[in-house]
Order: sequence, then structure tokens, then C-alpha cells
Amino acid sequence: MDTPSMPPTQHQPADSHPYSVTLDIGSPSSLFGRSCGGIDLRWVRSVAAGGIFSVFLLAAYLIAFPSTTIFHQRYPSSATSSTSSQAGTPRFAYLVSGSAGEAGRLRRCLLALYHPRNHYILHLDAEASDSEHAELAAFVAEHPVLAAVGNVRVLQKANHQGSITMVTTTLHAAANFLPGPGADWDWFINLSASDYPLVTQDDLMDVFSRLPRDLNFIDHTSDTGRKASSRAMAGIVDPGLWKNDTEKQELPTAFTLFKGSAWTVLSRPFVKYLIRGWNNLPRTLLVSYANLVSSPEAYFHTMACNAEEFRNTTVNHDMRYIFWGDFPAHQPELINSSHWDRMLDSDAPFACKFGQDDPVLDRIDVGLRSRQPGMLAPGSWSIGDTGGDGSFWIVRDATPLRPGPGAARLQRLVTSLLSEDNFRPNQCKLVDDNA
Repeated sequence: MDTPSMPPTQHQPADSHPYSVTLDIGSPSSLFGRSCGGIDLRWVRSVAAGGIFSVFLLAAYLIAFPSTTIFHQRYPSSATSSTSSQAGTPRFAYLVSGSAGEAGRLRRCLLALYHPRNHYILHLDAEASDSEHAELAAFVAEHPVLAAVGNVRVLQKANHQGSITMVTTTLHAAANFLPGPGADWDWFINLSASDYPLVTQDDLMDVFSRLPRDLNFIDHTSDTGRKASSRAMAGIVDPGLWKNDTEKQELPTAFTLFKGSAWTVLSRPFVKYLIRGWNNLPRTLLVSYANLVSSPEAYFHTMACNAEEFRNTTVNHDMRYIFWGDFPAHQPELINSSHWDRMLDSDAPFACKFGQDDPVLDRIDVGLRSRQPGMLAPGSWSIGDTGGDGSFWIVRDATPLRPGPGAARLQRLVTSLLSEDNFRPNQCKLVDDNA
């Protein structure tokens, strides 16, 4: 099959949500009386116990998505098409998650990511205090631009940290992006509070406007190696549900296991399939992975590579720069200024993980994004500081885009990933020896 083509850039005017607003940051009257506080999104509540845990987990999962029809409505996938079915500038739906003590990091990440064309859900898990949850919701509700545009939501009923609960949190957020006025997005991106963007949203939209809308950026491999026994065969009852006792179980044989990075960029067709799956595969995998360690590093990967409609849409990359420590721990290490050149040379649009308020974040803001402390990242949609003191923002039509050097870096990465040598040969490749 041919590599997806990338036609010349054509940015069309936004087809919905026109923005032409003058906001006086210091005046509450400029908010149009519109609040964007955290809305009460339903969450998974497990009633499982003992041997029937998996059955009740599935029931809880179905209950968690009342706004969608699960597992019965076939959505015609565009996975077989090599061209986008939608013209113009793409939109992104972001889930940004954090834990205790990370409300400030979520705020900073949101401001760096913000664009009025996109949609955002912020999630603090149950380890965070009530005051942190309230602080985050108040920040969104009271921020002049965020409240006026109304495209940021806060997940109020939080889950605990855990394996399968991280997967269901992602699915829950994705499901809430599907219906209603915020459903006009093309890719779903999950980030943590320790992640940070290296490009502007104009850069990201510019490059992705030339891509087929069904591509899924998922770092994956079927070479589970020694981790097959320690991660797949060791069952775990998620502490976010009941307890953390482990027990041995057999490896699943109905599908091929894949693993990789927990951070992905998923297409709208694939997300719809995950939520509304018209065959038993999404349901079967969810139940199977309910008792497996490191589900976030395997569920979406195994799902994409075992679904015939989507295995040819995978791009084997997570769109992140991550500095990995040495074996045997092999965990992401904190990024600092000493990683600057390697980080930029990666051409990735995101990086993780960063220490809280590390000076390298300020360097990224000023050097790569022209963003001032505490301010939204500027773009084609905004004219900031018109009053000379940071008190005014002009929010206008979000197109045409204004890409910068970050777009050139990202285009270089995407061109390499979709090259004849990299694209098809690295899709859901089976490794003979999984021992």
C-alpha cells in the first residue's frame, strides 16, 4: 500500500465557532456571563468482587458512558482511506491528567496548549485534595478567555491512580468529547501534568492539516520479552477499584499482545471504535486487560494492531521526546537544560517529563513559543497585551494559521515517519520470539 500523501498546505476559514472577541482581563463584565466551571462527568464505579470481577468491570464501564451507544452501532471507519475526509484546519481534543500537588502544573500546561479551536478536559485523580480540585475548577471558571470561549472542562469525579483505571479514564474523557458542540475534533491526545509542548498549536495544526485524519500515533511492539511474564501473566486487582493483590494468570491467546508508550495521538475514527465498537474486540480486550499490569502501556496498542480496520493506520511513534534512564530501571528521567539540543533534534511536538517549574520550561516558553509567564500561548487567534500591561486580549478567527520554526521541525519528523522505509515496515510488526 502507498504511503499517505501530504498535499500542499491549504488553510480554510474555521467552519464553526468563529471568534472575534475583545476581553478586558481586569473586568468581569467582559466574560459574557458565561461560566466554564468543571462539569459533573460520570465516572466508573466498580461493584466487582472475587471471581466475577471482570463481568462487573464491564458493566461499570458501560455505565460510565451514558451519552454514547456502546458496542452496537457500526461506525464506518475511514481507516481504509489514505486521504482525509475533512478539509481545512484540524482540531485536537486533549486530556491532561495530574495527581496530588499538580494543579499548578496542569494550569501551566493548559495555558501553553491552549487554542480556541481545540477542546480540553483536565483531570486530577483522587489523590489530590478537595481544595486542589476546587482551585483548578475555579481557575477555569474565572479565566477570562477560557470562560468566554468555553472549551475547557474539569473532570470533577476523579479516579484513583491505577492500571486499568488509567485506561478507563482515557476512554471516559474520549467518550465525553464525542457528543455535543465539542465533537468537531480530529485527534485525541493524552498528556500528563509533567508533559509540555515544544511547538505552538498553530505549528501542530499546520502539519496535521496535511495528514490523513485516520492516522494513529502509537509507539508499539509485539516484543514483550521478559516483561511478558512479569506484566501480562501477573494479574492485579487495581487499587483504584478494590485492592492490589496479585495472582498468576494465563496469557491471553485470542489476540497478539503489543506494548509501548502510554502516551498516544488517536484518530477520531479509532476513538469511536473504542467507545462504540461494532464487534466484540474492544469489550474483550477491556475485560482481559482489567487484570493485567501496565494496561495503559498495552491496551490501545493491542487494540489497534488486532483490529483489521485500524492496523494499517498506525504510525509507530508517540510524538514525545523522553529521556530514558539506564537499565534495569529504564524509567523516564527529568529533562533539564542539558537535554536542550537532543530535545530539539528529536523534532517531537511534546516532551516529558519535567520537574515542576524547572527553568527549562521558561526557556521553552520564551525561546520556542513566545509565551510570557502566566499568559496564554499566543497564536494567529490572539492579539495580546493591547493595553500595554497584559490586560487585554483580542480573540479572533482562529484561521489562517501562523506556523513558526516548530512546524518545520515537526514536518521533518512526520515526513520521516511516513517514509517508505519507516511507515509500513513498522506497523504492528510481529516478532517471532516473545519469550
